Amino acid sequence: MACPVNHTAELNPALLPLDWLLGTWESDEPGEGCFPTINPFRYTETLHFSHVGQPVINFMFNAFHAESKKPLHRECGFIRMQPGTNKVAFIIAQNSGLVEIEEGELTGQQLNLQTHALARISFAKEPHVQQISRVFQLRPDGRLEQTVSMATDNQPLMQHLHITYRRSS
Repeated sequence: MACPVNHTAELNPALLPLDWLLGTWESDEPGEGCFPTINPFRYTETLHFSHVGQPVINFMFNAFHAESKKPLHRECGFIRMQPGTNKVAFIIAQNSGLVEIEEGELTGQQLNLQTHALARISFAKEPHVQQISRVFQLRPDGRLEQTVSMATDNQPLMQHLHITYRRSS
């Protein structure tokens, strides 16, 4: 049985500084992924940010291979703000078996996040991710831009993903 969703709930006032994220965003052209241990790739992605009136934004990110359209990376979780501050936390579960908490600050319409805690399944693929940093920025042209950097057991922190999205709803 599916849980009912309240589509008419008012946005919790604690989340007003993040209201620009709400809705569905789709990549307007393929994003680019690279890292020294993998072949460069292109991907498309849909982001969905929603709320049910709680002081939490729910999100789901779904990435697909740009050419084959096969599902790739999936992330889902929650975004919270510390009341009265610009501190933001993302609580994220990934289909790779990684669970993380990223924390950072909201400055205007830009979110800068860094790994605060990581956990993984016992049989996660190596090399293990050790750190992630993520920047979301709403650009003046209305597009949302995301840049993700990553460090692993054997590679320092470096850019891994870059993509832009247009709001679709």
